[in-house]
Amino acid sequence: MPKRAADIIGGGSIFWVIGGIIQCRQRILDITPDQRPDGTPCVALRLDPALVLVDGRPVRPFQGWRYLSPEAAPADIPEGAGPDAQLPIALRLALVELCLL
Repeated sequence: MPKRAADIIGGGSIFWVIGGIIQCRQRILDITPDQRPDGTPCVALRLDPALVLVDGRPVRPFQGWRYLSPEAAPADIPEGAGPDAQLPIALRLALVELCLL
């Protein structure tokens, strides 16, 4: 069980790292103790099915929980954002590095 489960359920999200880049998030609705088919204890996450695109950034590989303060979490990309927000994340990051976005 995560040590800060109550904080997470109260509005936390899981951020999905794909290809070394934080690309989207999903709200965590509930965290409950569970069990794998072999009897090993684990934790079950109940996630909101909606994915929210975020202003992605590269991250190093990691394993396990990482708690991000609201200030450290990547900002959401608003729905209906400009055409540059719809670019593939890797391309958008490359353009930002070149100061073209």
